[in-house]
Amino acid sequence: MDITYTDIEIENLFTQRRMSIRVLVDSGAVFMTIPEHAAKRLGYDLKGVSRREIILADGSRKSVPMIRPLRVYFAGHYCDLPALVLGDEALFGSVPMEVMDLISHPAK
Repeated sequence: MDITYTDIEIENLFTQRRMSIRVLVDSGAVFMTIPEHAAKRLGYDLKGVSRREIILADGSRKSVPMIRPLRVYFAGHYCDLPALVLGDEALFGSVPMEVMDLISHPAK
C-alpha cells in the first residue's frame, strides 16, 4: 500500500482567502483536516469556532476546532464542507472524496 499525496486548493468562503496545500490522501480518515497555520492563513478565528471531539487512530480522544465554510478544489471538482484543525499535515479524508465523486488510485 502506497502513501499518496496531492496538491489541492482550499478557500475560506467568508474571507475569500485561498491557498494551495499538499494533502495526504487518507481514505481511512473521515474528515478533511488542515494544520493550524493554514486555518489562520485563511483567516479563521480558531477561538470563535465550534469544537468536535474526535477519536484518533491510537484510540485516544481529543477536542479540536472545526472550521467552516471551507471550499476544497481538486481536478475540476469542488465541494464545501467543514474541516478539523489538527496536526501538522493536511489530510484529504473519505467525505470530501465522496462528495467530489473521487476515488483514490495510487499509481506506481
